[in-house]
Amino acid sequence: MGGNKEGGDNQKKMFVGVVWNCAAEIKILLTALFFLCLTITLLQYFLPSRFSLSPSDLRLCVSSVTKLSNSEPPSLVLSPPPLKSPSPPPPPSLQQDETLGNGVIKRAFNPFGSAAYNFIQMGSYRGGLNSFAIIGLSSKPLHVYGKPHYQCEWVPLSNNQSDETVSTTITTTGYKILPDWGYGRVYTVVVVNCTFKDNPIIPIGGSLILYASTGAGGGFGDDGGGYTDRIESLIEKHDSFNVSVFDSPPKYDYLYCGSSLYGNLSPQRVREWIAYHVKLFGEKSHFVIHDAGGIHEDVLQVLLPWIEKGYVTLQDIREQERFDGYYHNQFLVVNDCLHRYRFMSKWMFFFDVDEFIYVPPKNTIGSVLESLRDYSQFTIEQMPMVNKLCLTDDLGKAPRKWGFEKLVYRDVKRGIRRDRKYAIQPRNVFATGVHMSQNVGGRTLHKTERRIKYFHYHGTIAERREPCRNYINSTELNFEGAPYVLDMTMRKAAASVKKFELKTIGDGLQRTRQ
Repeated sequence: MGGNKEGGDNQKKMFVGVVWNCAAEIKILLTALFFLCLTITLLQYFLPSRFSLSPSDLRLCVSSVTKLSNSEPPSLVLSPPPLKSPSPPPPPSLQQDETLGNGVIKRAFNPFGSAAYNFIQMGSYRGGLNSFAIIGLSSKPLHVYGKPHYQCEWVPLSNNQSDETVSTTITTTGYKILPDWGYGRVYTVVVVNCTFKDNPIIPIGGSLILYASTGAGGGFGDDGGGYTDRIESLIEKHDSFNVSVFDSPPKYDYLYCGSSLYGNLSPQRVREWIAYHVKLFGEKSHFVIHDAGGIHEDVLQVLLPWIEKGYVTLQDIREQERFDGYYHNQFLVVNDCLHRYRFMSKWMFFFDVDEFIYVPPKNTIGSVLESLRDYSQFTIEQMPMVNKLCLTDDLGKAPRKWGFEKLVYRDVKRGIRRDRKYAIQPRNVFATGVHMSQNVGGRTLHKTERRIKYFHYHGTIAERREPCRNYINSTELNFEGAPYVLDMTMRKAAASVKKFELKTIGDGLQRTRQ
């Protein structure tokens, strides 16, 4: 009996010793909780009555201590600490007004945010072995009232498959062109030409870096006179660019660069326009359409057969609406189109989808442009057609006729200046506009009326209704203060265009609505 009691006492002492020696954490925790409860008890004599603690609070504290004493050692129940959310960056320190030694109060100015971006790049393209063009938008007030400038840097890759950058880089001053004639709004269009003189850049790979500085001091860097953005404009991998494109015959004879299309466009008017011009320009032609919100589902169905045939490329440019430029940034997109397809076409045309190019009988578009081959650019005279007068003979039949077939009255008002559209040989042009280019290497011809012209059906493309509002049986008339004459030129072409469409893409568009 005595031996058993002594053995039991020894076991209890051994257990206590193990706990006391192996659970140092428990000792620290119990001691801390003891002093916490003691502190709470003492504070009751010093705190106001509304902060008094009841006996039940003390019992709760004691019971918590008891539960912890019966639990496993903390090393066995530790959980990973909670993840901390990243702290927001500290706000910029504000400059304070300062009184100088001579008594002058130097006022502080603290800028926040940015009114407009320094540079918004849309595209960057090679212009030759040693030249590049970077097309984008920039703050218009910056270019009107400031002195922004650009620098270009080419960082080549080594001539092996590792794509390691070699240490030798070359730089040049970026020459800026503002092609939108001051029509920009918050943003203006900028074309930066980077020509590395006497340094042919063999396309073994590399990066084109644009340094866009807002400063007026002529230098680059944040020196107090502005700031500089470093923009990686173009990245070329090994053998990704074929230099033969510079001297090879272009893929297309004629390429159309369309301005931004927006609004609720008429599918039928678009159908007529694309069928007419594919027939006019022929198999070696291509049409680049820029969708700024106007290619809704009905218009897309009209374009899809021509896309599948390889005649049309559709580009979604709706994102540009974030940046307030002139007419949905049409100057931006035509300049991007110029440089993107510069070496892919012999001639490039710029006009709208309510305008129809026309060459006289016994001529073709090929023969006309061959006669103009010595010019880098020529402009095209406008034939303005009224958008609501039709022949009495078409009454009751108008919905079945195409727009350029039934709108047959031409405005002949004299003494006014009308807009022109134009075509260029793109390899001789550095930047372009909507009605003509002012940055052409070579001659421009304006007297082309007997060779080529265009019929303009203003106000018809954005209306999804029957255009005939008034039916007239006259060869000459005055309507709404303007003189008109009957002009059946385009009406005569309608039948052959309809047959061409049916032969080329079938009858899938026969039920197209206005």
